[in-house]
Amino acid sequence: MRNRFQTRGEQGIVHLDSGEEKPVRVMKTVVAAALGMGLIFGSTAGGQELPRVEMRDGRASLFVDGRPYWVLGAQVDNSSGWPERLEALWPATERMRLNTLEVPVYWEQMEPARGKFEFGVVDALMAQARAHHVRLVMLWFGTWKNGRSHYVPGWVKADTVAYPRMKTREGKAIDVLSPNAPANLAADQAAFTALMRHLKETDQQHTVVMMQVENESGSLGSVRDFGADGAREFAGAVPSELVRGLGKRPGTWAQVFGEDADETFAAWSVGRYIEQVAAAGKAELGLPMYVNNWLKSPRGYPVETVPGEDYPSGGPTVNMHGVWKIAAPSLALLAPDVYVPNSEQYRGVMEAFHTRGNALFIPESLGFEPFPGASGYGRYLYYALGEGAIGFANFGLERVRLEGMDAETSAQIEGFRLLGGFDRELAKLAFEGKVRTAVEENGIAQKEIVLGSGLSAVRVVVSFPPAYDPPASPVSVSSDTTQLHEGRVVVGELGGGEFLVAGIDCRVMFEAPVHSKTQVQMLTVEEGRYDGETWVPGRLWNGDETDYGLNFGGKGSLLKVKIGSY
Repeated sequence: MRNRFQTRGEQGIVHLDSGEEKPVRVMKTVVAAALGMGLIFGSTAGGQELPRVEMRDGRASLFVDGRPYWVLGAQVDNSSGWPERLEALWPATERMRLNTLEVPVYWEQMEPARGKFEFGVVDALMAQARAHHVRLVMLWFGTWKNGRSHYVPGWVKADTVAYPRMKTREGKAIDVLSPNAPANLAADQAAFTALMRHLKETDQQHTVVMMQVENESGSLGSVRDFGADGAREFAGAVPSELVRGLGKRPGTWAQVFGEDADETFAAWSVGRYIEQVAAAGKAELGLPMYVNNWLKSPRGYPVETVPGEDYPSGGPTVNMHGVWKIAAPSLALLAPDVYVPNSEQYRGVMEAFHTRGNALFIPESLGFEPFPGASGYGRYLYYALGEGAIGFANFGLERVRLEGMDAETSAQIEGFRLLGGFDRELAKLAFEGKVRTAVEENGIAQKEIVLGSGLSAVRVVVSFPPAYDPPASPVSVSSDTTQLHEGRVVVGELGGGEFLVAGIDCRVMFEAPVHSKTQVQMLTVEEGRYDGETWVPGRLWNGDETDYGLNFGGKGSLLKVKIGSY
């Protein structure tokens, strides 16, 4: 694909083979969009602090400009990382109040000839994001994209001698670069390093807050590389750092890992390859980096899966987390792409990836269109928030339309819109461990959130229709989306008896512990919004709007509630 951002007369070009760097020139319209944007994301002083992932007391958060930041995002389609394609997606981004987009950067576009790097597309993507006050997570489509090497440059694809492919057990070459070939690593490493150097020079305001290194890495078509490089390494001893880290006895791969030797070797090979790519990039610009994962088997479904056939062998699947953590210490986290058909399996995947040594981030989730056998998409964002994730992104922003959406997708959009209205405060409270969620599920009519402990605790009782009989009043949670059974609520503790409550299709009541002699009362209930980090009150709720609890309809509301007792 070629467009006006790729013509050499307007496109920035850097020649590394000559040792000379030429200034990158971007179209006047793009430059104009970027002018004056240095203060969009905070002061100059704040902008000097690199984004990071921080873990504290078992909780994690992405920090941007020195503050907790919760990624409320969407990922664009694989071929939408182009300025003209992205331009069409900003209305949907604004409607959903997203603060982040995940956008691919293509090795094949960025390095059309060896050592010749073109950054005009990257610059245009950043300029658009700045103009719309949105951050970016860049997805490096380099050696791997969904278990294959389809995004490597044509000059790499064409020279299979210099850049070897993996081979099957039978000696057949497949369309995946070998992770055991030094030339493949050197080429990817050079390109990714050039990208990070360019971001260091052109993105002082940190429009880009994280980097995904490759996409669903590993191989489809073979469990490991049986070519010359792979066979030689597989026949040798398991590296001592892996043996020590896993508490194994020394030996060859087959001796140490038995029937799991092929997949474990693949995981080590891919993990070490990506580690060297990521580490070289971080030496230029130390943004948080992560890898995403094509799931091996979400909670045993399907019952049996085969590496290299049912999922890419060597990727950061749950069974290979121990290997990956040792192989790739430069990565901030290992993230799951979650496309599973029900809530139980979804929660199971999150629990498996959310460990003491791994922060939870959902970079891809069921998108804005029907998925075979799945329902209840609107719940998943709130599951992730409640599980302590640092962010969440649905796949396929292109499916969001400004009108005419089905009820399921409309419910999803409303869930994003509600959280987007207070994402800064939400991020801060979440990192402090002061956020709880409750999500409606089939057959469960009521849930309870307990805040505090003992007799001083507060019970937040959340009911979902039709679990109760709404009083004859103008307040009813009946809506176009109640039949989806996707009621959701977020409760944030502000301190001093104050809470933020944001809900959709549910009723919320504050109550005292069961055996307490005191009663809880709502002193004030303000409906309002946040302007940055400042609460802007609107109307007060009282009377019919509070006598029977806080009733949230399909459009959702954000409330600040102050409680007392008597």
